[in-house]
Amino acid sequence: MNMEKYLDVINACRFCFMCRHLATLAAATGKEADTPRGHALIADRIRMDKAELSNPDYIRSIYQAELSGACRKHCVSSYNEVGLMLALRQDIVEAGLAPAAVSELAKEFMDVQFKVSGDGDMLYYPHPCIETHQPEIAKAFLSVVPNVKVIEGGDCGKVLQILGFVKESQAVAVRFQAAVKASGCKTIVVSNPAAYDFLKTDGAIDGITVLHSSEVLLKAQLGSAAKLGKLTFINSDFLRNYQDCHAPKELLAKLGCEVEGFGANCEDSYACGEGSMPGIRLFPELTRKMVAHVAGIAKRFQVEAIVTPSPFTKHALMTYAPELKVLAIEEVAAAAKL
Repeated sequence: MNMEKYLDVINACRFCFMCRHLATLAAATGKEADTPRGHALIADRIRMDKAELSNPDYIRSIYQAELSGACRKHCVSSYNEVGLMLALRQDIVEAGLAPAAVSELAKEFMDVQFKVSGDGDMLYYPHPCIETHQPEIAKAFLSVVPNVKVIEGGDCGKVLQILGFVKESQAVAVRFQAAVKASGCKTIVVSNPAAYDFLKTDGAIDGITVLHSSEVLLKAQLGSAAKLGKLTFINSDFLRNYQDCHAPKELLAKLGCEVEGFGANCEDSYACGEGSMPGIRLFPELTRKMVAHVAGIAKRFQVEAIVTPSPFTKHALMTYAPELKVLAIEEVAAAAKL
């Protein structure tokens, strides 16, 4: 089983309470099963009795995990709890135990074809999360960096990987890689941090440089965005806890924005489940709870406007807390156009 690669995580986390305060979903639900310790105890039961992999309560908890990576990043020993959860999802899929809702959702992301349009030396990948829910993000980026080719057609394989369909994820990634290489571009720019993480790791393409949109916008000739007023920054889990990309904050500083961090704990994740991106489709009630937690903090600290480099987080906040003002990092850059 894939989970056996993470026996060190199981043995360590099942008796440890040290990071429970950083467990994003548990902060919203109050359930021990939503903490790394709860996940490790479930995994330990499966380790002792493989038949427990079919336990519907265990499967539900494994798929509900928000995968923020906050606990892993701030663990003193860096135990990879995220890796354990992804391995368990893969084991569930390979055993033919994926819930019907998960399998049906996965099918949507398997039969995808990619096409490239436009002219330029760079290739921009807006990602379906933006195409479907926030086209204003791509519009803002392209208003600042117009001379690029654009690749469209679906998710590059990250969603299937998150759901545990690893072989299918790689098959999609191969098609995406072929389209990127056929474009002739040596640099691909992504606004979606989940795609950024995938294209720098499991979906990496030889000879292709992967940049987040904020890294490109840092080099653009822009003025000041100070007119937007005070902004409160909610970071992406993928940029902060999976990768080590500081470009969004650097861009805001370059644009002269007055920015403060969100909440009272700089280690917490407020990305509303970005790490388990398709979870918003599978468990919308849990996303709603995480958003309510963030909205409560925003109200308590009288937050005027939120800025985030995560299209998913903006989508979740605007869906379940429309009273909040939320800007993508690309929109802030577009407001500073000379």
